Amino acid sequence: SRAEFDARWEPIGFAGSLGQIELGEVERRLAAAYGLDDDQLKRLMSDLWHEYLGTLDEPVAAYFVSLRGGRDPIKTGILSNSFAGAREREQAAYGFHEMCDVIVYSHEEGVRKPEPRSYAIVCERLGVEPERAVFDDNVDANVDGARAVGMQGILFVEAQQAIGELRALLREA
Repeated sequence: SRAEFDARWEPIGFAGSLGQIELGEVERRLAAAYGLDDDQLKRLMSDLWHEYLGTLDEPVAAYFVSLRGGRDPIKTGILSNSFAGAREREQAAYGFHEMCDVIVYSHEEGVRKPEPRSYAIVCERLGVEPERAVFDDNVDANVDGARAVGMQGILFVEAQQAIGELRALLREA
């Protein structure tokens, strides 16, 4: 069942998202937790990465990239509750390094959203005070966490809504 799968996955995934274990150890633990042979593990990992990577929202990505250009470029960053191996896979799939100024991955920093330190890391690396930063996420708790440290927050529901709210906030700045 899905509940049983999630119960076995949770401690492994959590450790991987904080960088407490490397990808090889994640795979070893998954194989042991689910009794998988090499081929089954390979298929599971392929499915997990497919789900993790999802599909790039092209309009949002294009708008995000556009913020860095023009007369008044805006510094941009990605804060991701990620997983060991994510940086390489996301770069190969989407080229995130070319899209923004900073990428902060939880598995590299040992801290996840909505922990206050995660937002502080992004602001520090961008060289901006939280009050001058806008955070957009599709998880209420993550947006609330950003607001708690002084950032402005947008709850992503769909592309045009998020872009519209961001444009409105940027006009006020």
